[in-house]
Amino acid sequence: MPLSDTLVLIPARMAATRLPGKPLKDINGLPMIVHVMRRAMEAEVGRVAVATDSPEIAAAVENHGGEAVMTRADHPSGSDRIFEALGKIDGENRVATIINVQGDLPTIAAADIRAVVTPFADPAVDISTLAAVIRKDDEHTNPNVVKLVGTSAGENRLRALYFTRATAPANDGPRYHHIGLYAYRRAALTRFVALAPSPLEQREKLEQLRALEAGMRIDAMIVDSVPLGVDTPDDLETARRMLSGSPH
Repeated sequence: MPLSDTLVLIPARMAATRLPGKPLKDINGLPMIVHVMRRAMEAEVGRVAVATDSPEIAAAVENHGGEAVMTRADHPSGSDRIFEALGKIDGENRVATIINVQGDLPTIAAADIRAVVTPFADPAVDISTLAAVIRKDDEHTNPNVVKLVGTSAGENRLRALYFTRATAPANDGPRYHHIGLYAYRRAALTRFVALAPSPLEQREKLEQLRALEAGMRIDAMIVDSVPLGVDTPDDLETARRMLSGSPH
């Protein structure tokens, strides 16, 4: 896939309730959003930009050699924010694939960002994401761990049938922890943000169910581990420990 066809967008806003100002929290001398941006750059899949409504975030990104795109403050989700950013960056419709990397994943592996576009070799796939086998006993029943229920679509790849906070599927066998990193075909993103929130999305509080309820196909690549999502001060300390040996 030509690099010019792929755009990596990182939505970031200051208004996190559990960790206010989260994107600018210092991790070993760099703002968290800069760590995420550099991981995306290391993936070398295409142009990288941070989509934000905060001048402070934009300044931090630009001060560290990155690209920032200012977006409206009233977006209900990161997918809406990246869709606005896409229109600003690429009004000529040259970008075919958009990767949405959450701005609170400073430990995301560059290889996992690269992996998320693999399913697009199949033209039937609209949206791609990541999953990892659940290995900790408590995560099987933890509603904060989103489970992907899928059927095999090839080596280390699942076609998503459902996403849920419940313990699923039932009985013995692997369960998969969904990782909230997405790649969209441009037409799929355009369609997705135009859809109204769906009944199952509202019930489970999982935006990706809107796509499934609309008949869109989501495939997931199975990767080795789940990146740390930084949502609390404890998570931030964990990220600092994990990245203390980082060359960045």
